[in-house]
Amino acid sequence: MLQSILHYGIHFGLPLLVALLFFKSNWKVAYLIMAAAILIDVDHLLATPIFEANRCSINFHPLHTYYAMVVYVLLLLPKKTRLIGLGLCIHMLADYVDCSFM
Repeated sequence: MLQSILHYGIHFGLPLLVALLFFKSNWKVAYLIMAAAILIDVDHLLATPIFEANRCSINFHPLHTYYAMVVYVLLLLPKKTRLIGLGLCIHMLADYVDCSFM
């Protein structure tokens, strides 16, 4: 229960906090872009089985690898991709925290 609250709190609460603190004038758009990073979980469809409760996503699914994370960090640099990169980095943080419970 605590694991799920923390996991989804990071997925949806942390982007909201970041949007409200750092993107005040356009916080709704900033929040939606960062929260949309959950769409990278589409790579879970490539796994067999698709869902396994005790599987750590980090370095298992293609879009959750350390190589992909380097790209997500690089997306933080240009202003045009910063929100996408921030959302993806927050997503990886949420999944890392989830893995630490396993």
